[in-house]
Amino acid sequence: MMPMSDMLLPASPNPVETVSTDIVGAILALDLGTMTGWALRSADGPIVHGFVSFRSQRFEGGGMRYLRFRRWLTDMKATVAGPQGLGAVYFEEVRRHLGVDAAHVYGGLLATLTAWCEHHQIPYQGVPVGTIKRHATGKGNASKAEIISAMKALGHPVTDDNEADALALLHWALAQEVVDGNHG
Repeated sequence: MMPMSDMLLPASPNPVETVSTDIVGAILALDLGTMTGWALRSADGPIVHGFVSFRSQRFEGGGMRYLRFRRWLTDMKATVAGPQGLGAVYFEEVRRHLGVDAAHVYGGLLATLTAWCEHHQIPYQGVPVGTIKRHATGKGNASKAEIISAMKALGHPVTDDNEADALALLHWALAQEVVDGNHG
């Protein structure tokens, strides 16, 4: 299974702004990191969201956080996504990290996510941070507090900036479906 940006027809000069309009199943949006924010819109409409820690545990090898992440994805697909499963996964595409450790964790989670999506034949797509922030707040350099405030204004009881980022990404993905003619 290819990333959604490779599966799109007709080709767009900016594939980030175009998504498949025939998504069947739930849509999962992820803000990858040690503290991963997630938001999921089930196939029948309700949105659930939260955040989960993939911090390394004491006495645990370096790869265990990625195995726990893969197990979490599988559990989400089996229990939260609903009977139609996951139709698409979107993730926040980060091009610059302030710390080396954060960059390594993000890269490992991204590799785990894309391999998992390929294995389960689930389309996936990265969306730049600025695009998500611009959609949520009207400006591409919005602060964490502004994203949280924007998601609360939409009626989501958010308590974590990672959760708010995932919700903002989900709302961007849903808006792209509507723009492209799907009922969303």
